[in-house]
Amino acid sequence: MASGPERMTEAMRSLEAAFLIGVEGVTEVWLVRHADCYEGMSEGADPQLSPLGHKQAELLAKRIRGLKRAPRTRRLRREFAGAPGVAAIYSSPYRRALETARTIADDVHVDDRLIEMEMVLGDDGALDFKELPTSVIERMSAAIDDIAHAHAGGRVIVVAHGAAMIVFLTHVLRLEPGHLRFLPYFTSVNVVRVLGDRQMVGTLGDTSHLE
Repeated sequence: MASGPERMTEAMRSLEAAFLIGVEGVTEVWLVRHADCYEGMSEGADPQLSPLGHKQAELLAKRIRGLKRAPRTRRLRREFAGAPGVAAIYSSPYRRALETARTIADDVHVDDRLIEMEMVLGDDGALDFKELPTSVIERMSAAIDDIAHAHAGGRVIVVAHGAAMIVFLTHVLRLEPGHLRFLPYFTSVNVVRVLGDRQMVGTLGDTSHLE
């Protein structure tokens, strides 16, 4: 019979595996909110990054380019020369997301399912969301599933938008819509591990590259 410490170690390894930590074939999706576009924002439905946003995007890019190749990604046929730990970069088609993604690398896959929730700004300054959470969950989940399956075992950067990300992360955490009291800051990294139809949140709101 194994000793107490051995059994505890085995229990911890099993727990980590249940949350897809260190499991062969897991895709690590870095779900990133775009950089700032609101400081000094001009009129327009699709704003470009602000000067602050460009600085944030550069810091994010520096962090990603410094990633080391994970053991499970060594069998990937293609990785970015400037970011050896990244298999691919995806982005919403909106300008603020694309500019953030293309600061990391020029080769960016655009996925229309990664767009922000439809919303209207009221006269009182409040945001009125027009798209239902079920719709956001359906399209974001489909996009993340397709991306994860296309790059199984690798690390993928996905640049998207705050409200849509919150709804998706709430779903992965198996919470009811509106029950996650969390706002991802600009260029924050939120890690979701994917294996088959299993998804686990690994990190929320990591902005260490901005500090």
